[in-house]
Amino acid sequence: MELCMTKITLLTMLFVVSIPIACCEAQSLGYSRNRIAMSFDGNSAPDHDYKWPTGDPDDWGALPASCAIIAKLGLQKQLVHCSYNNFIDSPPGPDAENQLKISADGVIKYWGFDRDVFFDVTIEQRQAVENLAAEMAMSTDRDPLYFIHAGLSEFLYLAVKEVVRNEKVDSLAHVYLVSHSAFNENDCRRKSHHTWNDVQQLSGGRIKYTKIKDQNDKEDPNHLWHSGKNFAVWHWMRDHPEPDVRWMYSRLKAHRGQVADISDCGMLFYLLVGDADGSPVKFRDFIGNRIVSKNHSE
Repeated sequence: MELCMTKITLLTMLFVVSIPIACCEAQSLGYSRNRIAMSFDGNSAPDHDYKWPTGDPDDWGALPASCAIIAKLGLQKQLVHCSYNNFIDSPPGPDAENQLKISADGVIKYWGFDRDVFFDVTIEQRQAVENLAAEMAMSTDRDPLYFIHAGLSEFLYLAVKEVVRNEKVDSLAHVYLVSHSAFNENDCRRKSHHTWNDVQQLSGGRIKYTKIKDQNDKEDPNHLWHSGKNFAVWHWMRDHPEPDVRWMYSRLKAHRGQVADISDCGMLFYLLVGDADGSPVKFRDFIGNRIVSKNHSE
């Protein structure tokens, strides 16, 4: 009887320990450890041929936060494409001031991502477009691609155009796109650029499109991923015992407008955690004591 009770106690302990992991795997859109692609804007150098010369600095913190969500679930190898500075026809910025490169280099260093899947579009446009196109072209019902639309649509249009040119258009029926931003979908930095509707028309309506609520809620710093000038709700990162989490806070603080905005990561929180209503507290509880183990194996 004592031995039986010991076994029951051990099973109970294992069940309790496993609860947080189960909660972290309530994915959306049928996601099941499939391939992930992301594309961010956020150029560092000014683009004087556009009405707003500089890029949106929210991605400086959103790229690390997005990768933190992926890494916390041990899905680093599932990230097959991450492009940044994806404003087509914009000038490159020097590395010392290239804020998205700083963020990309950091997630590679801290969380064990593959350096070869990161692309600075301003200097690697052809490689980035071809890489995303190849990942789309290999998509099947059993091996779909989930794309996080965190930048303008022209870069995506060029990748889809490449898929069509290579006569792989049917593969786009197995690409799932997650969006939250009308600006990313519809803004064009040049008159010749394309919108999300143009992308979907080019795909023949094949891409499976999901738009969640805008992940900004500036009026309530405790809701979603944009707390305005209120950084206090994110101080748990600043005060965290692990250096990689403190580094993630430094990327949040890097925003040149002194705004706490990592709103694009809400799309990953929706896809991988199943929650379109994230918050600083939910993110704190999700991250917990550590993002990855010391050898990047978690």
